[in-house]
Amino acid sequence: MELFDIVDELGNPTGETVDRTKAHVEGIRHRTSHVWIIREKDGRTQALLQKRSQNKDSFPGRFDTSSAGHIQAGDEPLQSAIRELGEELGIVAEKDDLEFAGRFTIDFEKEFHGKLFKDSEIAFVYVYTNPVDETKLVLQEEEVEAVEWFDIEEIMEECSRHNQKFCVPREGLKKAYDYYCGNDVEWIKM
Repeated sequence: MELFDIVDELGNPTGETVDRTKAHVEGIRHRTSHVWIIREKDGRTQALLQKRSQNKDSFPGRFDTSSAGHIQAGDEPLQSAIRELGEELGIVAEKDDLEFAGRFTIDFEKEFHGKLFKDSEIAFVYVYTNPVDETKLVLQEEEVEAVEWFDIEEIMEECSRHNQKFCVPREGLKKAYDYYCGNDVEWIKM
Protein backbone atom coordinates (compact mmCIF):
# COMPACT_ATOMS: atom_id res chain seq x y z
CA MET A 1 0.00 0.00 0.00
CA GLU A 2 1.35 3.42 -0.97
CA LEU A 3 1.20 5.97 1.87
CA PHE A 4 1.43 9.72 1.36
CA ASP A 5 1.93 12.53 3.83
CA ILE A 6 -1.19 14.69 4.17
CA VAL A 7 0.04 18.26 3.67
CA ASP A 8 -1.03 21.84 4.25
CA GLU A 9 -1.54 24.40 1.47
CA LEU A 10 2.24 24.98 1.26
CA GLY A 11 3.10 21.29 0.98
CA ASN A 12 4.29 20.85 4.56
CA PRO A 13 3.44 17.45 6.11
CA THR A 14 0.81 17.62 8.85
CA GLY A 15 1.99 14.46 10.63
CA GLU A 16 -0.87 12.38 9.22
CA THR A 17 -0.73 9.94 6.30
CA VAL A 18 -3.22 8.62 3.76
CA ASP A 19 -3.15 5.70 1.35
CA ARG A 20 -3.18 6.41 -2.39
CA THR A 21 -6.69 5.10 -3.02
CA LYS A 22 -8.29 7.15 -0.24
CA ALA A 23 -6.32 10.26 -1.30
CA HIS A 24 -7.83 10.09 -4.79
CA VAL A 25 -11.32 8.96 -3.77
CA GLU A 26 -11.70 11.75 -1.21
CA GLY A 27 -9.39 14.39 -2.73
CA ILE A 28 -7.02 14.59 0.25
CA ARG A 29 -4.06 16.93 -0.32
CA HIS A 30 -0.68 15.24 -0.76
CA ARG A 31 2.62 15.94 -2.58
CA THR A 32 4.10 15.06 -5.96
CA SER A 33 7.41 15.76 -7.65
CA HIS A 34 7.57 16.86 -11.29
CA VAL A 35 10.77 16.84 -13.35
CA TRP A 36 10.90 18.72 -16.65
CA ILE A 37 13.69 17.66 -19.01
CA ILE A 38 14.45 20.71 -21.14
CA ARG A 39 16.85 21.32 -24.05
CA GLU A 40 17.59 23.76 -26.85
CA LYS A 41 17.44 22.43 -30.41
CA ASP A 42 17.51 24.45 -33.64
CA GLY A 43 16.82 27.67 -31.72
CA ARG A 44 13.74 26.21 -30.01
CA THR A 45 13.24 25.29 -26.37
CA GLN A 46 11.89 21.76 -26.05
CA ALA A 47 10.61 19.52 -23.29
CA LEU A 48 10.75 15.75 -23.28
CA LEU A 49 7.26 14.44 -22.52
CA GLN A 50 6.24 10.94 -21.55
CA LYS A 51 3.18 9.27 -23.02
CA ARG A 52 1.29 7.76 -20.12
CA SER A 53 0.47 4.06 -20.17
CA GLN A 54 -3.09 3.10 -21.11
CA ASN A 55 -3.38 1.48 -17.65
CA LYS A 56 -2.83 4.72 -15.68
CA ASP A 57 -5.67 5.71 -13.34
CA SER A 58 -5.69 9.25 -14.77
CA PHE A 59 -5.11 10.61 -18.28
CA PRO A 60 -4.16 7.28 -19.92
CA GLY A 61 -2.41 7.53 -23.29
CA ARG A 62 -1.73 11.27 -23.08
CA PHE A 63 1.57 13.15 -23.08
CA ASP A 64 2.54 14.51 -19.66
CA THR A 65 5.45 15.87 -17.59
CA SER A 66 8.87 14.35 -18.37
CA SER A 67 8.78 12.44 -15.09
CA ALA A 68 6.44 12.78 -12.13
CA GLY A 69 5.22 10.82 -9.18
CA HIS A 70 3.76 10.83 -5.74
CA ILE A 71 6.04 11.58 -2.83
CA GLN A 72 5.91 8.66 -0.41
CA ALA A 73 5.29 9.35 3.28
CA GLY A 74 8.53 10.40 4.95
CA ASP A 75 10.33 11.15 1.67
CA GLU A 76 11.49 14.58 0.54
CA PRO A 77 10.53 16.11 -2.85
CA LEU A 78 14.06 16.02 -4.33
CA GLN A 79 14.55 12.42 -3.22
CA SER A 80 11.26 11.51 -4.91
CA ALA A 81 12.15 13.38 -8.12
CA ILE A 82 15.46 11.50 -8.41
CA ARG A 83 13.72 8.17 -7.75
CA GLU A 84 10.99 8.81 -10.34
CA LEU A 85 13.53 9.77 -13.04
CA GLY A 86 15.28 6.48 -12.44
CA GLU A 87 12.13 4.34 -12.27
CA GLU A 88 10.22 5.86 -15.18
CA LEU A 89 13.01 6.74 -17.63
CA GLY A 90 16.14 4.95 -16.41
CA ILE A 91 17.97 8.25 -15.82
CA VAL A 92 20.45 8.08 -12.95
CA ALA A 93 20.53 11.60 -11.52
CA GLU A 94 22.32 13.20 -8.61
CA LYS A 95 20.99 15.99 -6.35
CA ASP A 96 23.04 18.59 -8.25
CA ASP A 97 21.49 17.53 -11.59
CA LEU A 98 18.05 18.86 -10.59
CA GLU A 99 17.21 22.50 -9.96
CA PHE A 100 14.15 23.49 -7.96
CA ALA A 101 11.84 25.77 -9.98
CA GLY A 102 8.95 26.19 -7.54
CA ARG A 103 5.70 24.55 -6.58
CA PHE A 104 2.09 24.75 -7.67
CA THR A 105 -1.29 23.35 -6.72
CA ILE A 106 -3.29 20.77 -8.65
CA ASP A 107 -7.01 20.44 -7.84
CA PHE A 108 -9.49 18.65 -10.11
CA GLU A 109 -12.16 15.97 -10.30
CA LYS A 110 -12.60 13.90 -13.45
CA GLU A 111 -13.88 10.46 -14.39
CA PHE A 112 -11.44 7.85 -15.73
CA HIS A 113 -12.23 4.18 -16.44
CA GLY A 114 -15.76 4.78 -15.08
CA LYS A 115 -14.54 6.05 -11.68
CA LEU A 116 -14.37 9.55 -10.23
CA PHE A 117 -10.77 10.61 -9.62
CA LYS A 118 -10.19 13.52 -7.21
CA ASP A 119 -6.77 15.07 -7.19
CA SER A 120 -5.48 17.55 -4.63
CA GLU A 121 -1.71 17.93 -4.81
CA ILE A 122 1.11 20.29 -4.07
CA ALA A 123 3.58 19.66 -6.90
CA PHE A 124 7.30 20.38 -6.48
CA VAL A 125 8.86 21.31 -9.84
CA TYR A 126 12.43 20.50 -10.89
CA VAL A 127 14.36 21.19 -14.10
CA TYR A 128 16.84 18.71 -15.59
CA THR A 129 19.05 20.00 -18.43
CA ASN A 130 21.70 17.29 -18.81
CA PRO A 131 21.80 15.82 -22.34
CA VAL A 132 19.24 13.04 -22.85
CA ASP A 133 19.14 10.64 -25.80
CA GLU A 134 15.52 9.52 -25.81
CA THR A 135 16.40 6.39 -27.85
CA LYS A 136 18.53 5.09 -24.96
CA LEU A 137 16.03 5.58 -22.14
CA VAL A 138 14.72 2.54 -20.27
CA LEU A 139 10.97 3.15 -19.93
CA GLN A 140 8.92 1.69 -17.08
CA GLU A 141 6.30 -0.17 -19.14
CA GLU A 142 3.47 0.01 -16.60
CA GLU A 143 3.90 3.81 -16.36
CA VAL A 144 5.32 5.09 -19.66
CA GLU A 145 4.35 4.05 -23.19
CA ALA A 146 6.78 6.33 -25.09
CA VAL A 147 8.69 9.62 -24.90
CA GLU A 148 8.91 12.46 -27.40
CA TRP A 149 10.44 15.95 -27.62
CA PHE A 150 8.02 18.85 -28.21
CA ASP A 151 8.57 22.59 -28.61
CA ILE A 152 7.33 24.21 -25.42
CA GLU A 153 5.32 26.77 -27.41
CA GLU A 154 3.51 23.92 -29.21
CA ILE A 155 2.69 22.23 -25.91
CA MET A 156 1.22 25.43 -24.47
CA GLU A 157 -0.78 26.21 -27.62
CA GLU A 158 -2.25 22.72 -27.76
CA CYS A 159 -3.05 22.69 -24.04
CA SER A 160 -4.82 26.05 -24.31
CA ARG A 161 -7.08 24.39 -26.92
CA HIS A 162 -7.67 21.47 -24.53
CA ASN A 163 -6.15 19.09 -27.07
CA GLN A 164 -6.63 15.49 -25.97
CA LYS A 165 -3.02 14.61 -26.91
CA PHE A 166 -1.61 16.34 -23.81
CA CYS A 167 -2.44 16.41 -20.09
CA VAL A 168 0.49 18.62 -19.17
CA PRO A 169 -0.01 20.69 -16.00
CA ARG A 170 0.51 24.07 -17.67
CA GLU A 171 1.37 25.86 -14.43
CA GLY A 172 4.16 23.35 -13.80
CA LEU A 173 5.51 23.75 -17.33
CA LYS A 174 5.40 27.53 -16.96
CA LYS A 175 7.37 27.36 -13.69
CA ALA A 176 10.00 25.11 -15.29
CA TYR A 177 10.28 27.26 -18.42
CA ASP A 178 10.42 30.53 -16.47
CA TYR A 179 13.18 29.08 -14.32
CA TYR A 180 15.04 27.75 -17.36
CA CYS A 181 14.83 31.12 -19.16
CA GLY A 182 15.70 33.09 -16.05
CA ASN A 183 12.76 35.45 -16.38
CA ASP A 184 9.01 35.67 -16.66
CA VAL A 185 8.34 34.93 -20.33
CA GLU A 186 5.23 35.98 -22.23
CA TRP A 187 2.74 33.10 -22.17
CA ILE A 188 -0.16 32.16 -24.36
CA LYS A 189 -3.43 32.88 -22.58
CA MET A 190 -4.67 29.72 -20.86
